[in-house]
Amino acid sequence: MQLHHVRTHRSDENLTREGQLAWKLAGVATDPVELDDDVVDMVVNRVIDNAAVAAAAIARRPVVSARSQALSHPVSIGGDGATVFGADAARRTSPEWAAWANGVAVRELDYHDTFLAAEYSHPGDNIPPIVAVAQHLAQSRGLTGRDVVRGLATGYEIQIDLVKAISLHKHKIDHVAHLGPSAAAGIGTLLGLDQETIFQAIGQALHTTTATRQPRKGEISTWKAHAPAFAGKMAIEAVDRAMRGETSPVPIYEGEDGVIAWLLDGPDASYEVPLPDAGEAKRAILDSYTKEHSAEYQAQAWIDLARKLHDEYPLILDAEHIESITLHTSHHTHYVIGSGANDPQKYDPDASRETLDHSIPYIFTVALQDGAWDHETSYSPERAHRADTVELWRKVTTVEDPEWTRRYHSLDIAEKAFGGRVVIKLADGGEIVDEIAVADAHPLGARPFAREQYVHKFRTLAEWAVTPDEIERFLDLAQRLPELSPDELGGLTFTVAPGALTGVEIPEGLF
Repeated sequence: MQLHHVRTHRSDENLTREGQLAWKLAGVATDPVELDDDVVDMVVNRVIDNAAVAAAAIARRPVVSARSQALSHPVSIGGDGATVFGADAARRTSPEWAAWANGVAVRELDYHDTFLAAEYSHPGDNIPPIVAVAQHLAQSRGLTGRDVVRGLATGYEIQIDLVKAISLHKHKIDHVAHLGPSAAAGIGTLLGLDQETIFQAIGQALHTTTATRQPRKGEISTWKAHAPAFAGKMAIEAVDRAMRGETSPVPIYEGEDGVIAWLLDGPDASYEVPLPDAGEAKRAILDSYTKEHSAEYQAQAWIDLARKLHDEYPLILDAEHIESITLHTSHHTHYVIGSGANDPQKYDPDASRETLDHSIPYIFTVALQDGAWDHETSYSPERAHRADTVELWRKVTTVEDPEWTRRYHSLDIAEKAFGGRVVIKLADGGEIVDEIAVADAHPLGARPFAREQYVHKFRTLAEWAVTPDEIERFLDLAQRLPELSPDELGGLTFTVAPGALTGVEIPEGLF
């Protein structure tokens, strides 16, 4: 890896193309380096993972809404269109709308992969737009599964490298501002575009996907799931415009009125962005990790610790025996999903599901009492309103611990951690103390996810809505992704079983 120094420049400094971060990102996208086998395997895993969580969410209102929007649009005349999760595979739509619908389905339950460093990210959000473009142009451009894998490796590489170096949340900018450029770059790799075209697409994608973090604050709305889908949709449109010769704001990152100067750390700011050297393999996907539980990633390890404590200390399941529970954890966990956010909604039984999956006091309480976590029942209104749960929930607080914050930000995978230490003070004066560094499913956890677990996750989450034959068809195709022909790429979707969506109301809109 090479560190690229990035700072703001006055207009009269005339920063060259070659000196701009967007140009260097485009250079990564155009590098023809071969992929390592373990990277290819992990790309396959994440394609399966995305489909799994989309299947689990297929009947949820935001997903139904986005799907109905997408299917209101015809296939654009430039290709064969792209498929939409849940719909018949023969029913295609324009690729940007397929990316929109599939992106919402993937993100709705907050249940797919993650990478956390200076910024937060769900790099699996790159998959819907890149696959949609691949399906749309598979026949006309002869695209294969190997092209898709290469495009996805680029998307993961660029988003994760940006996340390692540039904090957006510090300035209340939503993390999808790193997704627009990465998806545009991944599409560029997929299509074999030249560096100038990808450079312009990255600039446009970044410019159109910067927004505030309010969707992840206070009363969290359904836009939380829509935001990454919007970024993927914008990335496709940005690539289309760039391919037609249209240009973008330059320099988008470094300009005196650009992103760094006015949205991030200001005119005097600088960053060191790690990117692979020319000819160096793109391996960033291996630094990311998926979720065993449907909740914000910082909650994963805490759910696992709560399950362990549930089995070891039955007495703590009764709120009367507990005086207080304090989670000593990282800055992010405390201030974003903990009591440090100062969001009263995080302690409100009437809060939205989107809010509760960003409330570690709620999540820890339910996992502690139940010894388990379920993507539906753990968030049900009945579960949130249980009197003993509410009583215990309001005894749970978080505090920042500098050491856990340091480990959270470490780029050394061996010490990077997302958990913390719990101190449970008992009513009789006793105390229970335990800690956890990473989730059980993490590569360094107690039960790391491998292909078997990804396949199991898909089968388990899809079985309520997808026939057994369709489940096996998709899994067979997805696991052969690197060898798929242009004719087979359209099969990277799933159709719901007859009657699975009976009674689901289709909302009306403009389209």
